[in-house]
Amino acid sequence: MIPQKPQRRQQHGPAQLSSDTKRWTVMVIVLIGSLGVYAVERWMRTPDAPVSGNAFVADGDTLTISGTRIRLVDIDAPELDQMCLDAQGRDWPCGRQASAQLRNRVRGRDLTCQPKSIDKYGRSLATCTLPDGTDINGWMVQQGWAVTSGFENVYGAQQDEAKSAKRGLWAGSFTPPREWRQQHPRSDNRKD
Repeated sequence: MIPQKPQRRQQHGPAQLSSDTKRWTVMVIVLIGSLGVYAVERWMRTPDAPVSGNAFVADGDTLTISGTRIRLVDIDAPELDQMCLDAQGRDWPCGRQASAQLRNRVRGRDLTCQPKSIDKYGRSLATCTLPDGTDINGWMVQQGWAVTSGFENVYGAQQDEAKSAKRGLWAGSFTPPREWRQQHPRSDNRKD
């Protein structure tokens, strides 16, 4: 008789995976888990504590307090370089004017901003108030220097009032800031 070689049993299931495959599988699971934790912390975290202090105004809806970049939530002001038309059809620098109006309103007074969330640029999205309780976000819309934005239309009544009184942007005509940004994409990567 010829000696027969012992037959190998074919293995099926987890034991069949090579150690390299197992390592890669574990690495992918850890990576996916880490991304999930990052996403939850980044976009679903609870709002931060209020930020208070003197504000540096970057433009009509962005400011900085004590190193924290803040975007005024639920409003959209014209971009610094944006031009609008007055009642006679002449160009005027509405973006610079909106920024100047916000700067004049908050100058020398401490603001208190309550963060609601974080935007894609890492700025706190917040509602800011003056010591007398004036909601700066609403004031900008009511004076016609910004428009209400977002699905909730938080400042719709203030916008209607500004539009009826032909204040600020509403004195003439303008391209909504969101549309203007789409028509004039930035190349300098600024996050104002």
